[in-house]
Amino acid sequence: MKSKFSILFKLLILQHLSVLCFSQEFDFFYFVQQWPGAYCDTKHSCCYPKTGKPAADFGIHGLWPNYKDGSWPSNCDPDSVFDKSQISDLIRSMEKDWPSLSCPSSNGLRFWSHEWEKHGTCSESELDHREYFETALKLKQKVNLLKVLKDAGIEPDDGFYSLESIKNAIKEGTGFAPGIECNKDSGHNNQLYQVYLCVDTSGSQLIECPLLPRSRCGDGDIQFPKF
Repeated sequence: MKSKFSILFKLLILQHLSVLCFSQEFDFFYFVQQWPGAYCDTKHSCCYPKTGKPAADFGIHGLWPNYKDGSWPSNCDPDSVFDKSQISDLIRSMEKDWPSLSCPSSNGLRFWSHEWEKHGTCSESELDHREYFETALKLKQKVNLLKVLKDAGIEPDDGFYSLESIKNAIKEGTGFAPGIECNKDSGHNNQLYQVYLCVDTSGSQLIECPLLPRSRCGDGDIQFPKF
């Protein structure tokens, strides 16, 4: 009897720890948008989705739970797999605002599945499967980066702009300082690639970033490439 009780108790402890692991807390989200012109203008190139070339606009890369110390959780629940049926009415919006540019050309499901399983499962203490994708789409509508930059005279015209002017324009337009990530094209020009903004754990409000990612933008002006 004692042995059976001991085994049962251990199983309950393991189950409790498992639930804690899968619903672990986090401090904030990075909401990350990427510029397709910079994604495609590298030695790796890109492949348009099966739905065709996306609009010349920033696309969602992901909504990523993070900790204030610079670390982040990932792949928190291996049993929670991507389920297209839960977001079937969001697919059209996701094809428009969250397109995959990786090769080979795809319908986006592989990309979205990766984002859910790596990042979304770590937000389940706040957002369920459907809410995770719906929240990212709502943030995209709230944060129109292309309009914000164009209003400041910063156009995707292959021109070069200072990193500070880009940061200032986004802060002016959104109210919050962004993190900017650059990549390099085949000519080794630094390009505007990704914009990070921080969001509270509910996914509803932009907040000041507790920590910003490294820019990798160098010291000179950066290019805003055409798409």
